[in-house]
Amino acid sequence: MFDKVLVANRGEIAVRVMRACAELGVDTVAVYSDADKRGGHVRYADEAYNVGPARAADSYLDGEAVVDAAHAAGADAIHPGYGFLAENADFAARVEDADGITWIGPASDAMERLGEKTHARRVMDDADVPIVPGTTEPVTEVDAVTEFGDEHGYPVAIKAEGGGGGRGMKVVESAAEAEEALESAKREGEAYFSNDSVYLERYLETPRHVEVQIVADAGEDGETPADESDVVHLGERDCSLQRRHQKVIEEGPSPALSDELREEIGEAARRGVAAADYTNAGTVEFLVEEDVDRDPSAPLGPDTPFYFLEVNTRIQVEHTVTEELTGIDIVKEQLRVASGEGLSVSQDDVELDGHAIEFRINAENAAKEFQPANEGRLDTYDPPGGIGVRVDDALRQGDELVTDYDSMIAKLIVWGADREECVARSKRALAEYDLEGVVTIVPFHRLMLDDERFVAGTHTTKYLDEELDQELVAEAQEKWGTESAAGGDDEEVTEREFTVEVNGKRFDVELAERGAPAIPTPASGGSGAGGRKQRPPQATSDDGGDDGVDVAEGGEAIEAEMQGTILSVDVAEGDEVSAGDVVCVLEAMKMENDVVAERGGTVASVHVGEGDSVDMGDVLVVLE
Repeated sequence: MFDKVLVANRGEIAVRVMRACAELGVDTVAVYSDADKRGGHVRYADEAYNVGPARAADSYLDGEAVVDAAHAAGADAIHPGYGFLAENADFAARVEDADGITWIGPASDAMERLGEKTHARRVMDDADVPIVPGTTEPVTEVDAVTEFGDEHGYPVAIKAEGGGGGRGMKVVESAAEAEEALESAKREGEAYFSNDSVYLERYLETPRHVEVQIVADAGEDGETPADESDVVHLGERDCSLQRRHQKVIEEGPSPALSDELREEIGEAARRGVAAADYTNAGTVEFLVEEDVDRDPSAPLGPDTPFYFLEVNTRIQVEHTVTEELTGIDIVKEQLRVASGEGLSVSQDDVELDGHAIEFRINAENAAKEFQPANEGRLDTYDPPGGIGVRVDDALRQGDELVTDYDSMIAKLIVWGADREECVARSKRALAEYDLEGVVTIVPFHRLMLDDERFVAGTHTTKYLDEELDQELVAEAQEKWGTESAAGGDDEEVTEREFTVEVNGKRFDVELAERGAPAIPTPASGGSGAGGRKQRPPQATSDDGGDDGVDVAEGGEAIEAEMQGTILSVDVAEGDEVSAGDVVCVLEAMKMENDVVAERGGTVASVHVGEGDSVDMGDVLVVLE
């Protein structure tokens, strides 16, 4: 087993991995950005290293800085968690090539094969795993989209090679939409994955999202599975409750599958993973065609069509559901495989017990299209407890909300002897979850537990976006919701930096003092900004205030309505725009959002560029 593991992530998943390490007697190392210097994962780790500014590209996505931190700490392994660099085959290869450091995950070449969706489809097809009708080679011309639509019918899904979770996917309803959707999908693919290759699939009208958790041991060569006997599936999870292709509630076993269909899907996952020469943990995702008119008491039978979607070459957010059903610690299995000890379980050891549901506790307002919070502090944080209740988190009462990254602040996982008990226990646990100072989607979760379609288990991935009455969401938020409180308090926080020596070893120490006088610095001295990009200036209203941006009388400042990243700027100073014209494209919550002018005018100034990070209220473009 390893001596010391660096966790190349943040928040609750970093703490989750560190807890598994602690139980195995393994020391842990955290990495953190400037925004996360007081993060919960930093507090939990045995030691921690700063890897850069708040911007993820300059810190958590800086593979060289992460490996340098591992060397500095003397870590002998790196666990990537999920997100950030977890599915980056180049980073995995960098770790594999680093002296004395082991990559805790699948081999980089297997990640690369399965990360390319068209290649993954070919692998699965060869392994007799059903795939959605589509292309197995990248598509570059709009004619290919329209020809596919003519053959298979609309709608057609255009998907980025490296995409997932709805990122880089565009749905084409008719030939007239093909060109714009193709360019948009390619642009998202390039922006997110540095790969503008896309492929086509028939877009399923009533899909369920069902995924199979697998863990795979090395075969006799010590590197790849010898056959299916080296691959263990731990049952399936149903992740069909989604908004904008992002999972919100996950559960297992799926309430829609018969035992026969469940076994077919599990064995298909084992075949596909073995054929891909895959080791360590991963998830094989499938789309299952739901019969929306079926009796909820009659599950989908073995003749129900199901199709391979993709392989997630990492641990999943919702791995906790499987752990509650099986009693198997998946992170420990990852550590055992990577260290050469091998899996502690075989397929015959796996038994599913009861039912489990995971609720993502996101700092979002569900009544405002799940808009992420841009500030807040956990003035009150009292998570639920009791039998069958698990909470994975990293924040504690009094912590400021860090909005530079994902909006999830915790996960609530509830287990029951059956789905009925699990739902009842979930209602109790969510009612007990006491959070003040941060807006969350807890009210939405409470609404879902009384929702007829969800309780019946007949919902599809489109249910939230196309069928749920949004007035009910607003009422739930009004009834049970909290609001975000402005971060900070009346006391000024002064940061002081010191260099100290302990037993001859040099340490840089940062202290935060509340109410202490500020330390004057020379005008020419460093600001301590750590290389952060300056925020865009803010507009002034007619009654005075911030003088950063001048808006002429009768003019308009177009502001960001949410925190995100600028993907493209579509206007320049002097351009004439009309009401409804797109001035820029903002990525937020992994989706593209067109920012449009509400009125016509001339562009007086542009305050952002491609790749800039912006906060809610930041001025993007000024019209006159």
